[in-house]
Amino acid sequence: MGRIFSLLTLGILWLGNTTAVAWGPIGHYVIGKVAEDLMKKETLVKIEGILDNQSIAGVGVWMDQIRSDEKYKYTYTWHWVTTLEGEYNKEIQEKEGDAYEAFLRLRESLKKGGLTREEERDQLKMLIHIVGDLHQPFHVGKPGDRGGNDIRVTFFRKATNIHAVWDSDLLESRKMSYTELAGEYSKRINDQLVSDYQGASVLNWLTEAVALRPYMYDIPDDGKIGYEYLYKYVSLAEERLIAAGIRLAGILEDIYGK
Repeated sequence: MGRIFSLLTLGILWLGNTTAVAWGPIGHYVIGKVAEDLMKKETLVKIEGILDNQSIAGVGVWMDQIRSDEKYKYTYTWHWVTTLEGEYNKEIQEKEGDAYEAFLRLRESLKKGGLTREEERDQLKMLIHIVGDLHQPFHVGKPGDRGGNDIRVTFFRKATNIHAVWDSDLLESRKMSYTELAGEYSKRINDQLVSDYQGASVLNWLTEAVALRPYMYDIPDDGKIGYEYLYKYVSLAEERLIAAGIRLAGILEDIYGK
């Protein structure tokens, strides 16, 4: 855990209720592609069969797309988790569930098996998405500001909120496709990094997000952010994507790599 915190710090030199999407599509696509590049070919073939020949990257935004579908209304609150200092407290979560407990339950269900084809496909898509959500730090954070949605900022003259900046704007500033970004990030991955990230518990994911709060909320009084904020913190968003991709690969190999 110490090394992981050091990596977060090196990258520099939530959350109450929110209706925002965690990571824009490019973020979820990147996480899926990083995971795919780390996984065994036979495991990918098996997973893509379950996903009706769709890729891990391709289904990354499915859980956001079905928010308006009454059939999946029960998953609405599964995109975020609330924590004060990195702990998990069931009492302060949404009564319909949260990202942390939903991830643990889905992982156990998929490992246990015995699901119908549709159940397994849907649960797998949900798990893939939630791993990404749990690495968007504004979806793991303090109560009170709806995950940064209530904090209005101007990002390069565009009126927005700080949550949206982390969802998409930081990554899109690179002006690269998701495959190009994933390729760049994959070059940074080595065996030690994989071991460190995959060796951390899911509770560690929450404490990692809490460690980023001082930087996420480093906003001037006038709310105007631009090149300085981008320069200082885009590396943190990228580190979160790399961590999510590495961990997703390990989780899927554990479930399906047999």
